[in-house]
Amino acid sequence: MALALNNIKPAKGSTHKKKRRGRGPGSGLGKTAGRGHKGQKSRSGYSRRAGFEGGQMPLQRRLPKRGFTNIFKKKWIEVRLSTLESNFNAGDEITPDILRERGLIKKAKHDLVILGNGEVGKKLTVNAHRFTKSAKEKIEKAGGTANLITKQAKSEEEKTEE
Repeated sequence: MALALNNIKPAKGSTHKKKRRGRGPGSGLGKTAGRGHKGQKSRSGYSRRAGFEGGQMPLQRRLPKRGFTNIFKKKWIEVRLSTLESNFNAGDEITPDILRERGLIKKAKHDLVILGNGEVGKKLTVNAHRFTKSAKEKIEKAGGTANLITKQAKSEEEKTEE
């Protein structure tokens, strides 16, 4: 027999009949439909709250609260010198926006810090919010400049754009 759309069937034993609950005593799931007798779980519309333990004090309330989240915590995006060395040419100017455009950092909304991991053999102009001592020394040793971005400089740039 040739394979055609009208004679395709699933493999034997791979499909099961749907349980028809509450369809009489002959079905084996008649009357209470597998819900047992009485009680909250047998009623229609029942849905247990997440973490509910039958009236027992739930775990999330038994355990003590610890710590807090500091909403003023400073977040830094860290970039290594070795990354700058491999992704930029001599004489390039590096800013957080350029790093984001090239896909080296995800977002330019947090402050940028340049770490001293790796070596720099090119003259680069790096603009960042913070430099480690070793990073600044290595950039200047290669003939480049390490410029700090301050809050005032940011606000002045925004005013000139408007």
